[in-house]
Amino acid sequence: MATKQPSPAPSTPALSRPYPMANPGYGKRSVPGQPAARADDFALLPARERYVAGFIDHLPDGAAMDVKSLAKQLPLYGQQAVGSALKALSVAGYLRRVRCLVGEGEQVRWVFRTFWSRTARDNEWWGSHLAAGERETAPVVAAPAAPPSWIPVEEPPATPAVPQQRTPEPAPTPADAPSPAYLALAQLGRTDPRLALSAADCAVLEARAAEWLARGVTTDYLTQALTAGLPPQVGSPVGFVRRRLDDKIPPRVTPAVVPPASGGPVHRTMMECTKCGVPGRPEALPDGLCRSCGLPDPSAPVDLPVSGLAESEVHARAGHVRELLRSR
Repeated sequence: MATKQPSPAPSTPALSRPYPMANPGYGKRSVPGQPAARADDFALLPARERYVAGFIDHLPDGAAMDVKSLAKQLPLYGQQAVGSALKALSVAGYLRRVRCLVGEGEQVRWVFRTFWSRTARDNEWWGSHLAAGERETAPVVAAPAAPPSWIPVEEPPATPAVPQQRTPEPAPTPADAPSPAYLALAQLGRTDPRLALSAADCAVLEARAAEWLARGVTTDYLTQALTAGLPPQVGSPVGFVRRRLDDKIPPRVTPAVVPPASGGPVHRTMMECTKCGVPGRPEALPDGLCRSCGLPDPSAPVDLPVSGLAESEVHARAGHVRELLRSR
């Protein structure tokens, strides 16, 4: 009787209940032109990444791809391990996190998607794919067709002149009403108790959070960037939030609601860092990671040569370690 060989990685868990779907327009998006699924699709990945990749590959398009939703369905790993696996899968070329501008005119909004490829792709392929998707999603406004010459055109009736009416003035906003930045900071403790801030803390950090909103991000995006990948314990919530507000502030991006007067292209697709969510163009996020998140993990072991290190190499490695500690 033949015996089964043990798998080098845990098998993909079976869903005991329906997997949560993201809001319409969000979630997982499979890239086109993928080969059929095979048992050895992710055989070259480490056990944890192979386990997470196999699970994501079986999810339908539109499934929620945030770390919390994935960790709830993966019994072997917690949120921190799932976040690290997603970062590794991004570096390996299997996924990219992207924000897309949908809608037309003034009715536009950003939606957040995770593009997934069963085959590992390089940075050039992902850049070309996202650029092609941007061209396909750009709205095309067609000019109204002129009526045929044989159809008589009726002149609209003249509108009688009406005296200009006075419009009611908007109600004044209370001077002490909290700003959106202050409210977003005040809600952090309800999103995650580890980041509970006092009223004084919110007042101190309000200007920094307002700078994020001034750069075009929403309060939901601000909350997600501040609460993603938290350590098990946060000793000083106000210090931790201040550091993230300073280190991970997004770049200034001109709102792409109305095409520029010069006729230049409107960027309707923008990649995000897989780990921290900072937006940017594909060339600024190699392997789907920003510069800070792409640094080597300082907790990873360093292989030392048997013969020892020269003095110059010792100084170089010490400088590298100091740079990693400053970036944390």
